[in-house]
Amino acid sequence: MAEDGAEGGGRLVVCPTPIGNLEDVTLRVLAALRSADVVACEDTRRTRVLLERYAISAPLVSYHEHNERRRAGELVARVRAGETVALVSDAGTPVVSDPGWPLLQEAVAAGVVVEVLPGPSAVVTALVASALPAATWRFAGFLPRREAELRAALSGPETVVAFESPRRLAATLSVLAAMDPERPAAVCRELTKVHEEVARGTAAELAGRFGEREVRGEVVLVFGGAPPAGGGDVEAAADALRRLVEAGARARPAAAVVAELTGTGANALYRALTAQEP
Repeated sequence: MAEDGAEGGGRLVVCPTPIGNLEDVTLRVLAALRSADVVACEDTRRTRVLLERYAISAPLVSYHEHNERRRAGELVARVRAGETVALVSDAGTPVVSDPGWPLLQEAVAAGVVVEVLPGPSAVVTALVASALPAATWRFAGFLPRREAELRAALSGPETVVAFESPRRLAATLSVLAAMDPERPAAVCRELTKVHEEVARGTAAELAGRFGEREVRGEVVLVFGGAPPAGGGDVEAAADALRRLVEAGARARPAAAVVAELTGTGANALYRALTAQEP
């Protein structure tokens, strides 16, 4: 819903765009792009592909990380003059690890109408596709390069979603595996595109898998929460898992739940359970 109190009837509309498949654009975004007096976009060439697909001829102006602060004032002035400015990035939702924050801040400070439309998001898509706990999670943006900072980003009790360069994926997974080889994780690559890939497994399994091949395309990395310092009581957790299975629960899903609650490794729990079987 848009805010009230704009001068001149102008508005800034934040428009999420497809992360791969152009058919994922929403009807509301298309309507906003058609009605816009100008579309501020990260790369005019990429945005033009989307607009041409849907026969939209709105004027384009570049708005990227190198000019966003300077151009923000110009765009807000156009909104105050009564124009509709649509903001898009190359893919997904603007502002979320993409240009747009200075424009959004200046628009809010100026008191103009800001309308944010829902739409495609690589973050949420990867979180769901990972099949990792989603009740509590954190988005880390692009992962840091320094190992100390990377280890800090990989710590924490909640599920973490992060963007990673395909060239650095193997190194990041190796660090994660060194911290906890049993840590559950998922590598989501080229989401919604022709060569989409979602690989799930432990940190050690994924480090081995992606350390032996060249990785291309856009990558979102999702990893489960880190166990508490010192780890959990595996024996007690395994006993709880055994009682759940005896009560009718499926072993692997139950192991994942017990692992999340106790801070023990899900695979270690499952192995302990199967070792007890006659």
